[in-house]
Amino acid sequence: MTHRPQPVGATTVRASTALAAALALATLAAWRTALAGPPFLTDDPEPVDYHHSEFYVFATDDQTAGGKSVALPAFEYNYGILPETQFHLVVPYAESIPRGGPSASGIGDVEVGIKFRLFDETADRPQVGIFPMAELPTGAARAGLGNGRTWWRLPIWAQKTLGPWVTYGGGGYVVNHAPGQRSYAFAGWLVQRDVGPKWTLGAELFDQGADVVAGRGRTILNVGGYYNFTPTFNLLFSAGRSVAGAMHTVAYLGLYWTWGRARHDASAASTGAPPRWSLARR
Repeated sequence: MTHRPQPVGATTVRASTALAAALALATLAAWRTALAGPPFLTDDPEPVDYHHSEFYVFATDDQTAGGKSVALPAFEYNYGILPETQFHLVVPYAESIPRGGPSASGIGDVEVGIKFRLFDETADRPQVGIFPMAELPTGAARAGLGNGRTWWRLPIWAQKTLGPWVTYGGGGYVVNHAPGQRSYAFAGWLVQRDVGPKWTLGAELFDQGADVVAGRGRTILNVGGYYNFTPTFNLLFSAGRSVAGAMHTVAYLGLYWTWGRARHDASAASTGAPPRWSLARR
């Protein structure tokens, strides 16, 4: 077999290109599964009511210097398995489009979790809850569609309602030991307001540390909300970009349904406060 002579530095160029592509794929895979409370990155402590269900069909988009990551379609299901306790499942169909490399698509990493409210909201105290999640390695990591190993997201969230205003946020830690990835802290806070009977609008600031080796963290300003077609059917949307750190431009668009047997909120009836359960926010 005859071997062609390689130009000086060709091997180095190939190695550098492969390393850059690998880092881009790792960044895309890590961010795609980091989304939290639809349609925002920050989540809240409020679980789905006991014996109630929520279902979302949605799309996400994340553009970075390394390429583009899309989930379309993706599905989320939440169910109130016990009082103050919600089961959570997300199954995405993902597409990874790195700059200068081949794109790939297929099933992404499946997300499962349990949201548990620790304290109810009172006139003087916010409600507080935890929402541990596991990202299962169902996506192909080498194609940029998954993480390669199970990783964990461990947050605590708090929320307070003030008339038509709702504010919530908190933070936590991601534990990720997959090759090329790293563990990091995150935090976010959001303010939203009901604008008439149909619209709810909000804005958040979300910050997280670097999630890949040799990467940078980012702080994202995100705006969005809900449009209520009916009490049980909503449109959700958000868009934002980094204001510090690594550049990300993100967007979310989804449809939401809820159903379940009627419940009586005795605490609300006795105090005159609005029911804890809101169709447009979890």
